[in-house]
Amino acid sequence: MNNLREIWAKRFVYYINELQKYLKFIFTGHIAIVLVFVIGAGGYSYSEWLNTAPKDFPAFLVVAFILSILLAMSTPVTLMKHADSVYFLPLETKLKEYLKLALRWTYFSSIFLSLAAFVVSIPLLTKVAGATKEEILSFFVFIVVMKYWSIHAEFNYRFASNGRSVWVDRFIRFLLLFAALYFLLSGNYVFLVAIVVIQLIYAIVWQKKKSEVPFPFDHFIEVEQSRMMRFYRFANYFTDVPHIRGMTKRRKWLDVIYNVAPYAQKNSQLYLVLRTFIRTNDYFYLWVRLTALSVVGAYFIPFPIVAIIFTSALAFATVVQLRHALLSGHEFRMDQLFPVDSNARKWAVNKLMRVIQFKQAILVLIAVLIKGEYTLPLFLVPIAVYIVSELTIRMSKK
Repeated sequence: MNNLREIWAKRFVYYINELQKYLKFIFTGHIAIVLVFVIGAGGYSYSEWLNTAPKDFPAFLVVAFILSILLAMSTPVTLMKHADSVYFLPLETKLKEYLKLALRWTYFSSIFLSLAAFVVSIPLLTKVAGATKEEILSFFVFIVVMKYWSIHAEFNYRFASNGRSVWVDRFIRFLLLFAALYFLLSGNYVFLVAIVVIQLIYAIVWQKKKSEVPFPFDHFIEVEQSRMMRFYRFANYFTDVPHIRGMTKRRKWLDVIYNVAPYAQKNSQLYLVLRTFIRTNDYFYLWVRLTALSVVGAYFIPFPIVAIIFTSALAFATVVQLRHALLSGHEFRMDQLFPVDSNARKWAVNKLMRVIQFKQAILVLIAVLIKGEYTLPLFLVPIAVYIVSELTIRMSKK
């Protein structure tokens, strides 16, 4: 048992070191500025909306829905490795101590997101829904307890079912959490007690089923490897992560974009950069995600200045991340054997950035036009997207 504690401790230290090693590249000065602008814009928009929010706004439903999603997402962090399926097998009956530490870390590392959403919801609950301090405090305690229940319920389900149909478990837990939170906020304590009883029965059933099967090493190892790979792929947008190679996919419907690089020797790097961007899932979907957020922000944010700050911050983040990703590759390429200008790739990446950011600005403009409020400040939103993108391209050192 002491050996298992030592193994967990060593893996935990390695895990924290890995996080620190890559997070220092992610949260650089650039990203910190983006986060400040995004959080500031979101906070300002939220506070202004609270002043004009209708009294019949379903605050309890919205808060219960959002928090239920966050509470239901409780994937266990076991820090297991591929070799554990062999070396841990003789210790299977003694794994309880190791798993206890794993679930404890899972709880403390994942509760903060739920608590952050709870803190954000306090002004909505007090100002719009009229919740008292006592009700807010009881709501806080309930969230802390429900996160504990959700983590152990998902772990027991994965253990007993070998990870099959996990979405069914999450959907059931979401419904139970949603009902429990809503009944607590609305003061329907009889129904709340009934839901809590069902939750206890649900946990006991899977706890009993878990005791009837051996520990599914392969499933939890796969879950852990997938979780770490998602983090490494995200970190790879900001710095080079060894052994990470993005998945590629042919997108024939985007072949028309290659016309930006007419057939000529001087356009060889531009053609390669275009193919890299279009066919690499990590790069392409990064642009799609940030562009979609910009479009949604331009359409739904009611205050033009906030919309300008929000979309400009996302444009800045798009250019910084994609330029670094496309310029940081050190792998050998056949074009390096040919007499191509050493600055050709940088020129090609900058041209690609201008093309895709112009498209991002156009999509934001379409969202503004669909919104139907034809005012000068709103039309400054897509203009700001393009200007910030251009300034970021010109001021980037690399």
